[in-house]
Amino acid sequence: MILEVAILDVKSGLAEEFEAAFKTASNIIASMPGYISHELQRCLENPNRYILLVRWQQLEDHTVGFRRSPQYQEWRFLLHHFYEPFPTVEHYESVLSNSRF
Repeated sequence: MILEVAILDVKSGLAEEFEAAFKTASNIIASMPGYISHELQRCLENPNRYILLVRWQQLEDHTVGFRRSPQYQEWRFLLHHFYEPFPTVEHYESVLSNSRF
């Protein structure tokens, strides 16, 4: 499993609109091959900052399968105009896990 991590800084005053658009966009990403799960969390100290965590089966499911798909164009249309600056996306693999969920 690969964890995609993106810190999303949303333009001031657009957080509510962003969250509504993200609900729609969630259906897009959830339909992609290799998708496992995702979560969006809002920062307590900075309410215009979010972290997006997406779990993929393989790195290429995100970097090739999703990013080169027609669905990604819809994702971009729904979300990319909210960001300032544009987010950096990184991918992680598990080294150690101990979950109590």
